[in-house]
Amino acid sequence: MKIAIDITPLESAHKARGVGVYTKNLIDALEKYENRHTYLYFTGKQFVPADADIVHFPYFDPFFLTLPLVKRKPTVVTVHDLIPMVFPYKFPAGVRGAIKWQVQKLSLRRASRIIADSLSSKNDIARVAGVKKEIIDTVYLAPDPAYRPVTNQSILDGIRRKYSLSKQYVLFVGDVNWNKNVIGLLHAFAALRKHKELLQFKLVLVGGAFGDNTLPETQEINQFILEHDLKHVVIFPGNVPLEDLSGVYSSAAVYVQPSYYEGFGLPVLEAMACGCPVVSTNTSSLKEIAGPAMQVSPKPEAILMGITKMLTVDRRAQAMRQFEWVKQFTWKRVASETIASYERILM
Repeated sequence: MKIAIDITPLESAHKARGVGVYTKNLIDALEKYENRHTYLYFTGKQFVPADADIVHFPYFDPFFLTLPLVKRKPTVVTVHDLIPMVFPYKFPAGVRGAIKWQVQKLSLRRASRIIADSLSSKNDIARVAGVKKEIIDTVYLAPDPAYRPVTNQSILDGIRRKYSLSKQYVLFVGDVNWNKNVIGLLHAFAALRKHKELLQFKLVLVGGAFGDNTLPETQEINQFILEHDLKHVVIFPGNVPLEDLSGVYSSAAVYVQPSYYEGFGLPVLEAMACGCPVVSTNTSSLKEIAGPAMQVSPKPEAILMGITKMLTVDRRAQAMRQFEWVKQFTWKRVASETIASYERILM
């Protein structure tokens, strides 16, 4: 089978973001584990290879015309989430965005199959985009194999110095979008600081968006930090490359995923793979993937409770539970299940 994959995300600003990382890891996994097939690559500026049996678009944006309306080959589309359409009042599209969504929705309905990252996303795609569930395949993502516990103390000390990290910190990795609930995490952390025995903890927020002061969400976060006198205890390392991020996860006292809603929630599994105890909200896809993490509601008081409880558990025992859980999420499995989705088209 000849499979043509659109690699546009690898040649754009998305290369280092979620969709780019997914595209690269998928290609690597397919070539490594499913090498009985032939893979052809093209970008949105090129024609789909004429001899392809199937075409795969590994990304979808409701507000940009990323899919062709006319599909000359059987087509698979990966839709990571439709959060902006699930919560339109939080993600206003504008007139142009609304028109493009209608075009994208029509194009999506003409796909042969759709791949969703979770059952939660599958249900959203069916409900919001009007796609039949029968053509939607759930393929869970996986952390990069490079995520492993870092135990070498000199390496950990070097990473702490490089990113100005404290010895004890609560960690979040991600974006500033409303669904991430960073303000909820800040409320919880501000309350944590009221416990004298926990005053040594700082909050580390990893992600490039935290340094973009043109974003209203970043402005709100900075204003909260200023009003609650947290500037000296909240650390912004910016984007951290994978080779260092394993150490950042490994050094953290606890990782927190405070989201209201996620299409998947990959940092939860990355933290688990590095041996960091995880607190996660029990919403959307997180209910599916968080497993032995401390699962709480997105309310600040619940997040606070989760953090304080996780700080008292046996770290080694919690890490072992998480290691066992995260074993099931591999890129070999992603490759196999993606191929299975392709093959359903030809049945």
